[in-house]
Amino acid sequence: MSGTNRADIHPGLEVQIVLKKDQRTGTLTSGIVKDLLTKSPTHPHGIKVRLESGDVGRVKVIK
Repeated sequence: MSGTNRADIHPGLEVQIVLKKDQRTGTLTSGIVKDLLTKSPTHPHGIKVRLESGDVGRVKVIK
């Protein structure tokens, strides 16, 4: 499942995100969703979230 639909993502979900600094390399960071930061229902590059670790990035993989 991709991370482009806001309805598919909720706090407590385990996901993999791409951090802003890793957008060129595509390196994924795993974690648990704490907050959803994107307000629109969809986003072509992935819904922006904050993980419990404090990292912020766009969801690429929902586990």
